[in-house]
Amino acid sequence: MDHSVAVPEDLSARTRRRIATGLRHQPPRSAWRARARTRITYLEAQLNRENVGPCPGDRKALIEGAVSHLEKARFAADEKFGWRRPWSGSTALEGVWSNLRGAEVLLLQLVSEAEVVGRASEVMALVKRHLHKDDPRRLRLAQRIRHIASGNMAPGDRDLLAQALSGAYNALDGELARVRSLRNMLWTATFVVFLGVTGIALYGWFSPSSLSMCFTPKVSPGGANQMAIVCPSMEYPGVPTGTSPSSKALPRDILTVEIAGLAGAALTVIASLRRIRGTSAPYMLPLASAVLKFPTGALSAFLGVLLIRGAFLPGLSDLDSRAQVLAWAAVFGAAQHLVTRLVDDRAQMTLSEVGRPTDATLDPENAAIKEVREAEDAGTHASQTADRVDGAPRSGQPGSSDGEPAEEAPAEQPRQ
Repeated sequence: MDHSVAVPEDLSARTRRRIATGLRHQPPRSAWRARARTRITYLEAQLNRENVGPCPGDRKALIEGAVSHLEKARFAADEKFGWRRPWSGSTALEGVWSNLRGAEVLLLQLVSEAEVVGRASEVMALVKRHLHKDDPRRLRLAQRIRHIASGNMAPGDRDLLAQALSGAYNALDGELARVRSLRNMLWTATFVVFLGVTGIALYGWFSPSSLSMCFTPKVSPGGANQMAIVCPSMEYPGVPTGTSPSSKALPRDILTVEIAGLAGAALTVIASLRRIRGTSAPYMLPLASAVLKFPTGALSAFLGVLLIRGAFLPGLSDLDSRAQVLAWAAVFGAAQHLVTRLVDDRAQMTLSEVGRPTDATLDPENAAIKEVREAEDAGTHASQTADRVDGAPRSGQPGSSDGEPAEEAPAEQPRQ
């Protein structure tokens, strides 16, 4: 009687149909979806292999759970999301990889003992990268890993490997959740700062005299009754003395200052690229921290020129030309790096915490393995010592004296 699990559709037939019609399928919308489909197909093939032959109740439940995980993963990888598509990437990614990891844990409980032995080192590597060095599952697996890898598995070793692998995947999910949370905060901050910069530009457009960026240099280009007014967008030489600088402000003045700040921020973004390292984390955290520099640069340029306009900085109360105004705006735009550099450092630190191996020279699992090796070496050394003692003359026997080693017999001379 066939006791294999009755799934809604035969996995091998479904896989063959997908391969045969693969050219007519819509290509994946992103690279990670293509990798996810490849992994799903691989796990389906493994599950097909385990779905052959007798199947008791507990094994049936594991196979059905793995099938459910793979179906959910494929649905999440292929889902269109409709109008939510621009911001649905994180939801789809979490749905795919969390279900794939769950399927891998269940498959570890289904495969043969030989395959479990072959995957023991892989599981141990994942555990060391994601579980804390004081985690009980990690310590227990460290004590058993040499026995498992050598094929001497105890009845509970398979469950221990599955629990340790599940714990490592849960820790990895937590690490990626912190990356995603920081990424979301950076994008939110970028959006809020962009709204503030846009609001300031719109306010200056409709009421240019309220936030005037114009200066009156002390040097007079004309007679005693004339002066110059310098604005970010225009210079006005020979203006009658007593004219208010704010009356010459143009609607595009603030926007011009912010654009100059954007140019300064772009320079710092290019300079910061040398510090960016590639990462396997799925969330583009370095991109989010880099994009934050642009609206921050525009805001810092506006604030910097406004401080100069208000004589807050000694010696910079009046700028002599439009070029100076734009130059200082660009300098203040680049100066935002003093603040956003802290954000860059925090982003790099968060990325480095994903899968960071133990920094200790002697971590607990190595200590446990070392103790096992020392015990085995001590036992071997003791047995060898006992063998040597049994074959050597002892105290009280001919050829030896009490407390003194026996004299070595002279070597036999060769015959002439």
